[in-house]
Amino acid sequence: MSRTASFGEKHALTVVDRFGVWLSHRQIHRWVKRFDGLVVGDFGCGFDAKITRPLLDRVQKAYLADVSLAPDLLAQPKVTPLLGRLPHSLQSAPSDTFDAILCVSVLEHLDDPRGMLRQIHRLLKPGGTALINVPSWRGKFFLELSAFRLGLSPKEEMDDHKIYYDVRDLWPLLVEAGFLPSRIHCMHHKFGLNTFAACMKHENESAPRLATLTGVA
Repeated sequence: MSRTASFGEKHALTVVDRFGVWLSHRQIHRWVKRFDGLVVGDFGCGFDAKITRPLLDRVQKAYLADVSLAPDLLAQPKVTPLLGRLPHSLQSAPSDTFDAILCVSVLEHLDDPRGMLRQIHRLLKPGGTALINVPSWRGKFFLELSAFRLGLSPKEEMDDHKIYYDVRDLWPLLVEAGFLPSRIHCMHHKFGLNTFAACMKHENESAPRLATLTGVA
């Protein structure tokens, strides 16, 4: 079934959701130390773009992609909305443009995750960093327990999951999308319930430029 609403549009975020967003914030800021002046993409950002919204006063531009966005985000001068289904809605975005791309808890919902990763690689500028978070197979049990048994997570979100990813599942897809193995850091995250990858597009820039964008694993 095609999604007709973005995450957070039809329901308020639960305690579990908010904790997950907070953990994602921490991991993202390990890898992108400063967002000042960057062109950022948040693909599958959710209705309220909880991760990118606090960065809008610092970034140069934010491309927010989802099936719908909050009206105040659409009115933000720094926001370029990419409304529609992923990855199709990214086709209009310019190649080699983004300093950083966030794709947090999105791939597991998509019919074409390979196409999504190829788009991410295309859109990153040389030296840019993509940060990707997905639920792991271990996380599947706890997510479904939270949603189906305890009612602490939205049931419809879990019913929309197509697949789960461990490191050995995600890593080869990143290589297939065009990222060099030497530029991929793929690891367990959120107590092993998620898999996280930080991927840098191959570039010929100097090390000081890279240091402004990425941290040390």
